[in-house]
Amino acid sequence: MDAKMDDTLFYNHSIDVSQYWRAVTRNKWAILAFAIVMSLVVSLFVLAMTPLYQSSTTLLIETERTNVMSIEEVYGFDSSRREYYLTQYEILRSRQIAERVVKRLNLTAHPLFDYEQLAKNQSGLASSISSIKKLIKTAIPLFPEAPTVVLSDAEKQQNKLDFAIAKLQANIDIKPVFHTHVVEIEFVSEDPLLAATISNTVANVYIENYLEAKLEMTAKATTWLNTSLAGLKNNLIKSEQALNAFYEKEKLVNIDGVIGLASEELQRYTALFVDAQNNLARVRSIFEQVNDQQSKQDVASLQEVQNHPTVQNVKKQQLNAQSRVSELAKVYGPKHPKMIAANAELESIDDSLARQVSALVGGIYQEYQAAESKVNALKIEVDSAKQNYRKLSNLENQHLALQREVEINNQLYSSFFTRLKETNEIGGFERANARILDGAKPALMPFKPRKAMLILLAFVASLLLAISAAIIKDTLNRGIRSVEDVERKLNQKMLGLLPLEKVKRKTSLPVRHFFADEHHVFSEAIRTLRTSLQFSNLDKSSQTMLITSSVPKEGKSTVAINLGFAFSQLAMVLLIDADMRRPSVGKQFNLAGFQPGLSNLIAKTHELSECLCIDEESGMHILPAGTIPPNPQELLSSERFTRIMSVLKQKYQYIIIDSAPTQAVSDAMVLAKTADSVVYVVKANDTDEGLINNGISRFLMNGKRVDGVVLNQVDIHRADKYGEFAGYYDRYDYQS
Repeated sequence: MDAKMDDTLFYNHSIDVSQYWRAVTRNKWAILAFAIVMSLVVSLFVLAMTPLYQSSTTLLIETERTNVMSIEEVYGFDSSRREYYLTQYEILRSRQIAERVVKRLNLTAHPLFDYEQLAKNQSGLASSISSIKKLIKTAIPLFPEAPTVVLSDAEKQQNKLDFAIAKLQANIDIKPVFHTHVVEIEFVSEDPLLAATISNTVANVYIENYLEAKLEMTAKATTWLNTSLAGLKNNLIKSEQALNAFYEKEKLVNIDGVIGLASEELQRYTALFVDAQNNLARVRSIFEQVNDQQSKQDVASLQEVQNHPTVQNVKKQQLNAQSRVSELAKVYGPKHPKMIAANAELESIDDSLARQVSALVGGIYQEYQAAESKVNALKIEVDSAKQNYRKLSNLENQHLALQREVEINNQLYSSFFTRLKETNEIGGFERANARILDGAKPALMPFKPRKAMLILLAFVASLLLAISAAIIKDTLNRGIRSVEDVERKLNQKMLGLLPLEKVKRKTSLPVRHFFADEHHVFSEAIRTLRTSLQFSNLDKSSQTMLITSSVPKEGKSTVAINLGFAFSQLAMVLLIDADMRRPSVGKQFNLAGFQPGLSNLIAKTHELSECLCIDEESGMHILPAGTIPPNPQELLSSERFTRIMSVLKQKYQYIIIDSAPTQAVSDAMVLAKTADSVVYVVKANDTDEGLINNGISRFLMNGKRVDGVVLNQVDIHRADKYGEFAGYYDRYDYQS
């Protein structure tokens, strides 16, 4: 069920392409005519346009240049960067290049670049504008007059030059070729030879401009280097003179050697001074310890005395003697000569040790004084060496500063001198950064306008525009002209259609048109409508049929009369003209104006027999409207009318009531209460769907259902081309 619902929604919202196609085919001749007319108009403009020719010069801008020497520092650019090429493209578009091209080719004298000549060619338009301005100034006296400006010859020439430059820049196009260093210089002009000449000249001028710019840069660099070189030379001379003066003043030959000797001397005196200080400290310590002891034994027991080399030697001899006495005592007695000699030697050594200790103590003071004197003397020597070294260091710093200044000035002078030589050498070897790959040739065919293409595009565009207008018009059309419109816009079923019958202007369809053999299509349409009415209400009686429409002139009376003729061929039929405001049935049957009718019957001024008329040819009875009353709706709403209809239903098998339009008055709503069927007549492709739906809804609000719609005055031949009523009218068009 959901799938079925989805299919239904898709069907309801899908685009009906066939409807658009019918809209196009319905207006095909108008669409084609519009496209042809617009193409002709465009053709006139296109053929009047001046053809333009385009020529192109291909230029290669090289990435690297082969220089004799490297002086990029002087020139200051990098030709391998992307910005370099973008800069070259802008130079090609620049006013400087354009101005040189204009002057070289003398374009200010060329008719295509002379604005005075162009002004003369447009003198007609200019004179018209001038006349309009004069009329405005005359009509408005307070209109300020522009001051007259008189230009000098130089200003005129400058204006002509500016105009030519601006026009050249407007018509030139620089197109870099993607992923290459190739650029195309294109120029568009009315003269093919001039276009090629300008394109080639722009390329040549660009190359020459580059070379001249580099030569100018070289000249400026040379001038600047010469000026700078003179100053650098003076600085070098001054620095050398200052260095020589320093040597003369300080009487120096090799300051590096002198300061080396001073450094060594300072180091030597410093080492001696340090050793003397250490010795003094040692001697002072011994001297102080000796002074603090009370006896010789205490002095001899001092560690410093014991460690003295002289004392240690004697101590060794004492130990050896004591060892020998001990060994001999084990063998000999005390009075043995060897024991006596060993003891004598030991005593001698002990006396020597005592003398050495005494001598050592006596010499400690002298050694202390000597060490102190030596330290003081070495200190004086160290201070003198330091002062001499500081003096020599200051001289060395001055020498280094003067020497650095000389070296820097010499390096700068040498570098600038080298650059000057390079600049002078390379000045005669300048090479262009670009070269022409393909020169421009005069074009044989115009670049634009492409006349055939423009005319074709105009035809296609106008064709599409006309098709769109036809579809929009068809979409916005609120008339009813097809079965789909009846079902989709009105939600009603189609009872039948009546073909459009050609009649003279401002004349009505002949009343007995139904019986003419040559109009059998119309007759068959009426009979088909009769059949549809008979079979549309099988479940109820359809004896009384009300015929109405939305507005006048839709053919409801014609439908009612001819439907009466069709039913008269089957049974007794009464045609009632219930439109008592603008009756038309009596006029069509040529009834007298004083003929009594429905209004007279309701008002009881006449009898039924006096109001009825009989059509001899069809046998149909006619009840005209009668005298036009002031209150037709009250008469139709009366009980008298209801009883009359009851009597007429017993007498006639079919009663057809021609009613007033629904949008004009409410008579049809009143008559619908006494009718079995309501037939709504719609004029094809004319009446607005809103009016029709409004009229139908009024019946529904009064509890009366409309049985269906009769589409009147349908152009059968036109509809046949578009298949709008297939199945509804083809059955009528048959002959044996």
